[in-house]
Amino acid sequence: MLPHFYYSPAILRYDFGPQHPLRPERLRRTIELLGRYGVKPIDPGEGNVSDLLRVHDEEYVQMVVKTSDRLARGELYADDEERGRQFSYGFGSGDNPPFGGMYEAALAYSNASAKAAEVVRDGAPLAFGIGGGLHHALRSRASGFCIFDDPAIACHILLERFERVVYVDIDVHHGDGVQWIFYNEPRVLTCSIHEDGRTLFPGTGGVEETGLDYTSFNVPIQARTTGDVWLNAFLETIPKAIEAFKPGAIVLQMGTDTHTLDPLAHIRSRQQDWLAAVRMIGEMGLPLVALGGGGYNLTTVPRMWVSACLTLGGIPFADEVPADLGDEWHMPTYSDHEPVAPSFGQQHADHVVEWLNSNHIPHLRR
Repeated sequence: MLPHFYYSPAILRYDFGPQHPLRPERLRRTIELLGRYGVKPIDPGEGNVSDLLRVHDEEYVQMVVKTSDRLARGELYADDEERGRQFSYGFGSGDNPPFGGMYEAALAYSNASAKAAEVVRDGAPLAFGIGGGLHHALRSRASGFCIFDDPAIACHILLERFERVVYVDIDVHHGDGVQWIFYNEPRVLTCSIHEDGRTLFPGTGGVEETGLDYTSFNVPIQARTTGDVWLNAFLETIPKAIEAFKPGAIVLQMGTDTHTLDPLAHIRSRQQDWLAAVRMIGEMGLPLVALGGGGYNLTTVPRMWVSACLTLGGIPFADEVPADLGDEWHMPTYSDHEPVAPSFGQQHADHVVEWLNSNHIPHLRR
């Protein structure tokens, strides 16, 4: 069994609608597949608004509560001013359409991540909040499918025990929300490897975004880069940054949308490339909070998250997905067996790696 695996079915109610790419089914399948290995989630219980206020402004949280309750009652806007305020907080018809019960659902995923961070703070070596990893939310604004920033909450909780904390984000999108929340906090190093912001939301994450004391560390990767190049760029930069920073604990955001089949981005990695990065973080031997994140292809997200959770937990598993689920979900194996595409993106990645190793990492060795 996985230690400290926190999950509540209430997280499945975090649902922006049938046409939205963030489908709760990806998480439901992950939990069902993990169950085949004896994983029994721990219900984290009711959430605490005080955890939200660690990283979010109170006025913003109150707005989420008010809008959530109003829509749950079948009401729309109190007036044009209220509608305008809602849009100013990031809610609209695009990425973040508001819905009734969104506060309770967002609190549920945030609370699972908070509980995982609490047990690691209190001495556990590993804990999971696979329903979280929603890294785009800002202090006072929803963004990129994210209402509350649970990775930032987890980092904040770990700071109660550890002098320094590292946040590692392998989602294809830049972990902008966490970066900006801690941009001037020298005790938190935020590391993100992602598709270059010039070709993908949220448009940020350049190497020049260094934060206070160089504690914002970005590895932007060219669109269409293959998984071998992506993995090498990861291994040549992020472990070195972590070792130079000397943290006491890590929060790992495990977005799966670098996969070549993901519909919302343009990196061409395979499950085994991505899993090698997860494994490397686990092998660093630091207390670890492992969270979910992005990923929008139902044939890739469950197998990638399950393989990551089992790998981090030291649970052996065959490459074959249990046959009935593998057949039903069209994912017979965890790893990808299609021919490897010719390497692409090496020159751009080499330039980024050289710049970071020459101009950024030396500032972390203090």
